[in-house]
Amino acid sequence: MALKRSSKIFTYLIFLTLLLLYLYSTLLPHSSISPPKSSSSLTSKCKIPFKGKWVFNPNHKPMYNSTCPFHRNAWNCYRNQRQNMGQINSWQWVPENCDAVSKIDPFKFLGLMRNRRIGFVGDSLNENFVVSFLCVLHVADGGAKRWKRKGAWRGGFFPKFNVTVAYHRAVLLAKYQWQPKQSAVAAQEGQKGNYRVDVDFPADDWVNITNFYDVLIFNTGHWWNLEKFPKETPLVFYKAGKPMVPPPGILDGLGVVLESMVSYIQKNIPSKTIKFWRLQSPRHFYGGDWNENGSCLFDKPLEEHQLDLWFDPSNNGVNKEARTLNGIIEEVVKGTDIELLDLTHLSEFRADAHPAVWLGKKDAVAIWGQDCMHWCLPGVPDTWVDILAELIQYRLK
Repeated sequence: MALKRSSKIFTYLIFLTLLLLYLYSTLLPHSSISPPKSSSSLTSKCKIPFKGKWVFNPNHKPMYNSTCPFHRNAWNCYRNQRQNMGQINSWQWVPENCDAVSKIDPFKFLGLMRNRRIGFVGDSLNENFVVSFLCVLHVADGGAKRWKRKGAWRGGFFPKFNVTVAYHRAVLLAKYQWQPKQSAVAAQEGQKGNYRVDVDFPADDWVNITNFYDVLIFNTGHWWNLEKFPKETPLVFYKAGKPMVPPPGILDGLGVVLESMVSYIQKNIPSKTIKFWRLQSPRHFYGGDWNENGSCLFDKPLEEHQLDLWFDPSNNGVNKEARTLNGIIEEVVKGTDIELLDLTHLSEFRADAHPAVWLGKKDAVAIWGQDCMHWCLPGVPDTWVDILAELIQYRLK
């Protein structure tokens, strides 16, 4: 009997020891480095998700590939066999003092947006944005169809959820049109003509959508420079049908257009519509501008200490555009119900993530130079989508 009792006590002691070892091990911190966790709610933990760093996570994979039916060829970097695509998509954005930005759940998001519409208005960087959005959402609805109504340049309709996402091309936001040279004076000054900008009229591409969308994302910026509108074909600004006197320069003209367009948005788009203004997407031309053999053949993101050297306007570099224009935009939008979508800083790091020379056409680089402005897809705009989706969900709660 004593032998049996001793055996039972011994078994019990072994069990108790193993239990204590297990509990102790689970309470100890792990010494190995783990990939950043995804936050269940960006906005509950991260009030400012736009400041942070990129962390390499080999388990971070894109949600779509080269077969997405909404791709634009020049940005379809898998199809165009761009190098390092696996590495480009293994970087994960981690906001300051927060977990990593969580990936959008396209099923959940489309369910939340059921019977609603999302519209993007602006230049080709908003198109880059919307193509990413469409490809991500296509994962949840393989029956999605192309959609081009109401003046949309491109878009998609997701029939399972009755959701529409579309892009309206309006590079200056205001209405503008070409005017051929009209006088001998203009010809003597070397002008071929000019582009008339009616600062108080929205472009036809979006003037009729004020009551159509439940969410709107605006941008403009990449056309407001002397490369797009040189002195031979300048912008000429009109207000109330008459030329502005004195004629504003291109950046002053941008300020006037922004004030007018923001005023139009405030007056004509319902207050219940969720409105965002996406700040500038930075360019990464190195060694010269796009027409000066500028290049972006980088294999990793920039470091924090390099950003001001690249982008601070006081350095007068070829990539100063983003921060210069952001200052003008922020001043005009301040005090309105339009929320700033400040994706500039997180994008400044990613010199490695542009199409560069992999443009899908044989002679594209010889004609247009490297593309160090738009983004590879899948790529950085997918993180933009993650942040935008989280902000929309937060606003709809």
